[in-house]
Amino acid sequence: MDSVYPFLDDAQKETMLMDTFIPQGHWAHTTEGITTYPFDPERGKQLLEEAGWLPSEWGDEPRVNAAGESLALKYTTTDAQFRMTFSTVLQQQLMENCGIQIIRTHAPGSWWFGTATGLQRRDFELGVFAWVGQADPSGDTLYACNQIPLPENNWNGQNYMGWCNEQASQAILAANNTLDRQERIEQYKIAQQEFSKDMVSLPLFNRFEANATTNNLLNFEPDVSEASYVTNIHEWQMQDGSDTVIIGLTQKPSTFLAAIEPSSVTQLAYDLISVRAATGKGYDFQPVALKQLPSLENGMARLETVEVNAGDRVWSTSGESVDLAPGVEVVDANNARVVYEGGPLQMHQLIANFELVEGLTWEDGEPVKKADIELAHKINCDTNTGPINLLICDSQQGVEVTSDTTFTVTYLPGAKPPTYQVFTPGTFAGTSFTVGAYPSHLTLSDGRKLADVPAEEWSKLPEIATRPLSYGPYRLVSWDEQRMVFEANPHYYLGEPAIKNVIVQFFDNTNAVVAQLLSGEVDVVGHETLGAGEELQSVIDAGAEGKIQFFPLTSATWEHMDMNLFVR
Repeated sequence: MDSVYPFLDDAQKETMLMDTFIPQGHWAHTTEGITTYPFDPERGKQLLEEAGWLPSEWGDEPRVNAAGESLALKYTTTDAQFRMTFSTVLQQQLMENCGIQIIRTHAPGSWWFGTATGLQRRDFELGVFAWVGQADPSGDTLYACNQIPLPENNWNGQNYMGWCNEQASQAILAANNTLDRQERIEQYKIAQQEFSKDMVSLPLFNRFEANATTNNLLNFEPDVSEASYVTNIHEWQMQDGSDTVIIGLTQKPSTFLAAIEPSSVTQLAYDLISVRAATGKGYDFQPVALKQLPSLENGMARLETVEVNAGDRVWSTSGESVDLAPGVEVVDANNARVVYEGGPLQMHQLIANFELVEGLTWEDGEPVKKADIELAHKINCDTNTGPINLLICDSQQGVEVTSDTTFTVTYLPGAKPPTYQVFTPGTFAGTSFTVGAYPSHLTLSDGRKLADVPAEEWSKLPEIATRPLSYGPYRLVSWDEQRMVFEANPHYYLGEPAIKNVIVQFFDNTNAVVAQLLSGEVDVVGHETLGAGEELQSVIDAGAEGKIQFFPLTSATWEHMDMNLFVR
């Protein structure tokens, strides 16, 4: 933390320390029963020697075992400048204090976060990256035993360590399958206790994040629990009346299909051409294209008691869609965990009704309609689309689109995801809550209708991956190695934005984009690009001098080092 945040005092850094996967100050965070590890190099050396790793006869070399093998581990992370900074310090500390060598690879984000490379294929020994803070702690795709990416499940899931602690797994699944906040707190407590005890993932620190803009930009509103700062871009204005904004990035998206590449830069680009159903600002949800969020209180959602029998599809306490059979554990209508033995059983079934605002329109003037929403649900819940996490889709018994603006989601008996209010058709785990819609009317360059194209072809379709039709505030005009160019969508449902052109400019490194910000060539540099270290310090100094606008956030996003167990 000292290496990347030298401008913060010790008290500020103390608030950014983490012992579990939930940040301090969050409603689900606990200190009760958490295992903490003192800094004790001598004890560490003793444990290593008991395990057969002895000091090298050369003092500055890694420890070796009886076979003469060095204690060296492959360490993979991104090529972001601030990760290079703290990784250098971590490398030095591990060698000096422990005699452990790490062999560093700083890979492009597109490889590290790719769908068939890096983390998703568990191609690492020590892996360093960040989990992005969000309104709900979730975690079921990260730490449940059934979310370990493996060849036999087509590499689905985000439990990249391969950590399977049954007690933690059951707790994290229970926390994500109840509408009772207090019950969620108790279950998260268990999961955090087991997480800190097993320590297969080492929390490094909460990120101090910052966004910066030119003084010319108005209505820029970043938020601690909303990863994308462009969700209100339709409200941005330039004080001098100019009509172009340039956003600087050091990472490049490779597709607009967020289901395939759920990275922050992909989401940013997709937010420019789509509409959110809801946002997650301030650790809570707010409707955007939804007229209101369905809830039991407003009557848009309801829990019905239904009878299920052997062979019926239900949601188990293991967080999976299964056929009810003897031995399957479920939660009954009395909220008790029961092992099914046979005969009829009463369970709760959650039904949520959604209503969109009027006027959503594609850039070609065609209104967003019922068939578009149905197509999104069909494609984003199809295993042939790619390595999408289908946890949300699997929990749903059915989606009925009743009109161009209304639909009903019915969950399997026993499934009660606490964030159901924002799970519109086509929502998939690990991404923001965008209105699910694909242009079913679109004719492809080969003459086929988009709605007729099999799911397995979608990730390769230019009309989806690299030149999608927009129903958001902007439409894509061009995209090359240097930039993405967008122009205002005249059919945007809230009216054409004041900013007529948005250019997303790609840079080789953070220092280069910061230099362009300070010289006035770039208007916006976001937290995903700024990172930390000297480049952030220069932005802070410029903000203090009034040269730019500086937006600091004590982020819920946290850096961590995962240890890949390679086994379930």
